[in-house]
Amino acid sequence: MEQMLWALGALAVMLGAGSLVSAEDLLRVFPDGSGSGDQRVSTVKDTNTVWTFPHYETKARWEQAARRIREHILVSCGLQPMPEKCPLEPKIFGRIEHEDYTVEKVLLQTLPGFYLGGNLYRPRGKPGPFPAILNPHGHWGRGRLENVERGSVPGRCLSFARQGIVAFSYDMIGYNDTFQLPHNFDGDREALWGLSLMGLQLWNSIRAVDFVRALPEVDPRRLGCTGASGGGTQTFMLTAVDRRITAALPAVMVSAGMQGGCLCENAPCLRLWFSNVQIAALAAPRPLRLIACTKDWTKNTPEVEFPAIKSIYDLYGAGDRVSYFIQDYEHNYNLASREAAYQFFGQYLLGLPDPTVLHEQPFQVETDENLLALPDKKPLPGAKTRAQITAEYIAAARRQLGDPPRDRRALNSYRRKFGPVLRCALSAELPAADELVVQSLGKISRPDFTAERLVLGRKGLGDRVPALLFMPRDNKATHEATVVVHAEGKAALMSEGLTEPGALIKALLKHGRAVLAVDVFLTGEFHPQAGRRLSRDTSSKHFTTYNKTDPAERVQDILTALAATSARSDIRGANLVGLGDAGLWCLLAAGVQPKALRKLAADAARFDLSDDAEFLARLNVPHLRRAGDLRTAVALFAPGPLLLHNAGGSFDLAGLKSIYRAAGASSALTAHSRRATNKQIADWIAGTG
Repeated sequence: MEQMLWALGALAVMLGAGSLVSAEDLLRVFPDGSGSGDQRVSTVKDTNTVWTFPHYETKARWEQAARRIREHILVSCGLQPMPEKCPLEPKIFGRIEHEDYTVEKVLLQTLPGFYLGGNLYRPRGKPGPFPAILNPHGHWGRGRLENVERGSVPGRCLSFARQGIVAFSYDMIGYNDTFQLPHNFDGDREALWGLSLMGLQLWNSIRAVDFVRALPEVDPRRLGCTGASGGGTQTFMLTAVDRRITAALPAVMVSAGMQGGCLCENAPCLRLWFSNVQIAALAAPRPLRLIACTKDWTKNTPEVEFPAIKSIYDLYGAGDRVSYFIQDYEHNYNLASREAAYQFFGQYLLGLPDPTVLHEQPFQVETDENLLALPDKKPLPGAKTRAQITAEYIAAARRQLGDPPRDRRALNSYRRKFGPVLRCALSAELPAADELVVQSLGKISRPDFTAERLVLGRKGLGDRVPALLFMPRDNKATHEATVVVHAEGKAALMSEGLTEPGALIKALLKHGRAVLAVDVFLTGEFHPQAGRRLSRDTSSKHFTTYNKTDPAERVQDILTALAATSARSDIRGANLVGLGDAGLWCLLAAGVQPKALRKLAADAARFDLSDDAEFLARLNVPHLRRAGDLRTAVALFAPGPLLLHNAGGSFDLAGLKSIYRAAGASSALTAHSRRATNKQIADWIAGTG
């Protein structure tokens, strides 16, 4: 497909230079009115999309990617910047003593007023210090209490304790003692602020590490983690972001073809670019074993997932530290899998010269009454409700954002803290010249300008963005360009009859500027002339985990347009103008790549920055509010010249002016509440207004 696009583009360029189309075709890049054919409209990724593991040639190349993946995980789970850690105030009680191990009930405060329940299994009659293993459970019907042939969480944990390892099993949210939130906790508003079920569970796992490391009998240098299914997801996610885990064994979950079916495994934005296989590889070079079976999605582990992950371990010269165990069985953490785990941790946490001597001995699991910390489901004093937990999380995020920076030091700190969050939330990049696909479909010649019909995209991604490039007819070899984006498409930039450019384009051409008018994602020519308007099917499960929202795709198209403009030999630098809601998209694009443009004129579109409902209706990008939204975009673009107009009372112009003062560029910001005219915008871009 990619080669076909390049061939078509080359043919169009060869024919286009001397091939003129009729005047009535000025507006439309696709004369048949069929829409753009952009694959982002028709192709939706989901949890069963098959991923191909990229090839990383060197350790340096992998570690560069690993930093990006790790940062993306933290942003996707609402953990960048990391929430403030409240006191755990651990409650350890109900001790039951056996000959060679003990078991206790545990409650931890992982967020103010939010409690995590679990059980602590400790060796008895052995000298410490001991290694410790965290045991997040999967979607067993009884959570950490499950004890069946296919998997026994308490059986595994008491066996670890008998072997000389402290084991902590803890609830996933909505199970057993951790009932303040349901396991289907979700919401679009929560996603704006980076709050998700998966993020909260990962936070609980991080706090569980804090807990076991603080136990006096635990050696903090020997910490493991293991769980099956959803617990396997927690295992490789925790290992990816928390280097305190020194050995990991995710069971029946690492797959190139199925990424996890539950909300607790699918944070918004998490798998836009990265799969579970890459995330699991972040364990390198720490010891890792994959548990697989023939009757679920891990059946290809020997041929697919294991070789991919081993290729990363080989870059560290640590290929012997990664292994797998597979059996002919269904989805499980059964006796055979557990014994594979005992031998793995026996080698890497206990340091046994022959870990194969470790076998599971017969066991008797405690009653529910002896394991549950809150058997009557009565909340602890001070425990918060779902609404209170959400409100406190958002309030804490607001406190981390703080007031607008007021000096250069504060501005630089703010950029370092929230710039990566904004970039990851939008997942938009300025394509390099060799990543672009640009088709020319012919030119239209007029006495005072030429208009070239272009289709813009990126290699291998199937995006097809229609655009018109207007060039002044003069004797200059190069022209400064302005990319203009209207929320209603480039038709709104044309004059009545749609056969002539409108006032803004004419004014810019008069100033000797080239103009690129773009129909960004699902605007303008994305919609066929006949039939219903196009939209994406967003009904697939966990849509935003695997696919960007429409506003985020539009930000990408703006950056693609800027890159395509700058790559031309007849263009010297680019400006950006956004009208209507496109002004908001352009602000975000400028924040992602501030060096990609000279000046930005953005319509604030009377947007209410104080209203989450406004974001959901007009600028719905998960994590955007956690990132500081448009304020952060302005902070990243400053001191770039910015004309911000049509701002409502809630746009906090005073805060934006404070940012520009902190950047030492107060004069570079022109901000007011009235809408600028086309002439005012063109004159400001040209430096005459």
